[in-house]
Amino acid sequence: MQMLVKDIVKACNGVLLCGDPETVVTSVETDSRLIEPEALFVPIIGQKTDAHQYIQQTFDKGAVATLTQEHTSMEDSTHCWIYVEQTQDALQRIATVYRNQFQVPVVGVTGSVGKTSTREMIALALSAEKNVMQTQGNSNSQIGLPLTMFQFEKEHTAAVIEMGISEFGEMERLVHIAQPNYAVVTNIGIAHIEQLKTRENIMHEKLKIADAFDEYSILFLNGDDEMLESICETTTLPVVYYGTQPWCTYRAEDIQTNGMKTIFTVHTPTYTSKVTLPVLGMHNVLNALSAIAVAQTMRLNLDKVVEKLSEYQPPEMRQTVYHVDGITVIDDSYNASPDSVKSGIDVLCRLPNQGKKIAVLADMMELGDMSEQAHFDTGVAVGETLTDVIITVGPRAVKIAEGAASVKPDMTVIMCENNREAIDVLKEIVKKEDAMMIKGSRSMKTDEIVKAFL
Repeated sequence: MQMLVKDIVKACNGVLLCGDPETVVTSVETDSRLIEPEALFVPIIGQKTDAHQYIQQTFDKGAVATLTQEHTSMEDSTHCWIYVEQTQDALQRIATVYRNQFQVPVVGVTGSVGKTSTREMIALALSAEKNVMQTQGNSNSQIGLPLTMFQFEKEHTAAVIEMGISEFGEMERLVHIAQPNYAVVTNIGIAHIEQLKTRENIMHEKLKIADAFDEYSILFLNGDDEMLESICETTTLPVVYYGTQPWCTYRAEDIQTNGMKTIFTVHTPTYTSKVTLPVLGMHNVLNALSAIAVAQTMRLNLDKVVEKLSEYQPPEMRQTVYHVDGITVIDDSYNASPDSVKSGIDVLCRLPNQGKKIAVLADMMELGDMSEQAHFDTGVAVGETLTDVIITVGPRAVKIAEGAASVKPDMTVIMCENNREAIDVLKEIVKKEDAMMIKGSRSMKTDEIVKAFL
């Protein structure tokens, strides 16, 4: 990226307290540890830390400018200090202005679960013919998404942007910044229901991803999702469905697994082909369908797209499969919700291992008043699918154990208080040819369990 300080000041309606307005900025960063030369530092006031205290440290690392909401005058003339009323709001304003410099198709991806894997699948598909900019890591929020915009460069010919929300009003702000021309909604679950209260509210907020649509825009929806399948009856938006239902415009049939691969036939309005994915799980079939739908809408060569999809690898800690000393480990420890747990169990059950299948499931957060029932219902769903062993971690996950035992009393169910205890149990019971999946909300740090076996 490249912006002049004077243009940054104008974009955020700030006041240049000191420094040269012609100074060139080539990156924007909120983390003082990641500062590079010629950077603009945006100090965010968080719950635990006020990053204004790191401004001098960023200058020492080569930053040339900083925003500030705590200084209204400044004597320093060697660096640019820009006063703004609120640094996070200013970051979003600057990102909006910067994004407007690029007239390329932007695909927004949202949903209760599966945003990252869907975004990665779409970006991979589009890379068959386009130079794609995409969200890095989990930078999909009120701070992360603006930072993503600064990754745009003139050579990019498409972008795939992940858009995550957990509260009312967040999607409108993200849409104002990213302005997606196309949007994909993966599903409507109960992740973040603590703040959004109902699934209907969650759906309403997610669908605001289409607020910036123009006459050529399209909303791609998962037709296998019970709440999304009827949207076309109540909206004037142009909707295209993908899924396994016979009425879906982009449809998967003859879905099979072969070792660690998933093979299916895709049908589009003008194209039919076999697709091979080097991953397991029904959700990955749906992700691939969304990617094919977006790619065909952009008039890409679908033979090239299907070939690209055969190279897909999941993001780290999102159903990453490891083989260690004859044991298969599925690292799905990045986060958890009832729907994503079911997807993970689907992958575990499809593994071609000869031994036991062990699900290690920790607490799921942000479920509010539904927490106990949601954990219990998740346990019921797991118990109906899995036949071998469930290990739960944490006080909330006890309800998962109870739910599983209610439908399968003979199943081995072990309740642990913490990760250390779960590791000890696993090291006693896991044998060669066994497979285990580890999953829990991010705050449960279940990646500690994964690392104990890697």
